[in-house]
Amino acid sequence: MGKTVILDHPLIQHKITLLRDENTGTRDFRILVEEIAMLMGYEALRDLPTELVPVRTPVAEAMEPMLSGKKLAVVPILRAGLGMVDGILRLVPSAKVGHIGLYRDEVTHEPHEYYCKLPGGIEDRLVILPDPMLATGGSAIQAVDFIKEKGCNQIKFMCVIAAPEGLKALQKAHPDIEIYCGCLDDHLNEDAYIVPGLGDAGDRIFGTK
Repeated sequence: MGKTVILDHPLIQHKITLLRDENTGTRDFRILVEEIAMLMGYEALRDLPTELVPVRTPVAEAMEPMLSGKKLAVVPILRAGLGMVDGILRLVPSAKVGHIGLYRDEVTHEPHEYYCKLPGGIEDRLVILPDPMLATGGSAIQAVDFIKEKGCNQIKFMCVIAAPEGLKALQKAHPDIEIYCGCLDDHLNEDAYIVPGLGDAGDRIFGTK
């Protein structure tokens, strides 16, 4: 069953405030997004299954927990989602990585696919789907659609900032997935930007305008 978690950890909130600052440059912005993704991943992956394995310490033999082979895939929504990948991979370096490319029509604000490449055996994997911003929810909904079409139903969506409109839309379209948000903002403006938000995450991560 799906759930929505708004993460209120002080470190996450502190780093999001730094992201919002228009004077935060590309280098620092990129580092902050990666750090936030790692902190969010720590929470989102707390239910990974473990099994006891034998370990010899310098003192004695013991049975200690290790991850029990759960297959993971990180599938960022291009391009801004790329900024969150390394933070997640620091926690689970063995995870496979796929990509879903979507762009938003500037007039209709509807998402359009231009690329989709998923790891093999996606139907048996737990998929972490990162995208810094959940605005209208259109891109996230379409990305989850793509993954489900490949037979995967174990999906955790991660975003740094969400608008109420986008969160509600994603919950309605896919009530079975887990959603992790760093912060729930106030609303979308007439251009479908999150307010107060942090501007265009992709432009700020990659230094483009």
